[in-house]
Amino acid sequence: MALDPTSLDDSILEFLGERHLATLTTLRADGSPHVVPVGFGYEASDQTVRVISFAGSQKVVNAMRGGRAAVSQVDGGRWLTLEGTVTATDDPVRVAAAVAAYAARYREPSDRPDRIAIEIRVDRILGRA
Repeated sequence: MALDPTSLDDSILEFLGERHLATLTTLRADGSPHVVPVGFGYEASDQTVRVISFAGSQKVVNAMRGGRAAVSQVDGGRWLTLEGTVTATDDPVRVAAAVAAYAARYREPSDRPDRIAIEIRVDRILGRA
């Protein structure tokens, strides 16, 4: 079922706050999918998924090319896929937001001088929560 990213009910937001890992799908240069497990944070106020990574990782390389990406979270019969345009940045403010989102949902990540934030501006959500 398609959901409106600008108007999510409490059960959806609660599911997006629970501690679940997800998969991040980005596209390689040849168009094939690159799918990896990730932790992520979702900010409903600006419909943004944030994933922390490091410079040089394949997901960052893919995200830096732009295009589209998706994060999918599954827990039994509940699932959500958040899709949108993807970017990667080393901007300290945006990286700090990604680190804070990760820490709030999972745990405080170790420090990395080469930290990168992958951001997906969500324009489509599919699922059942």
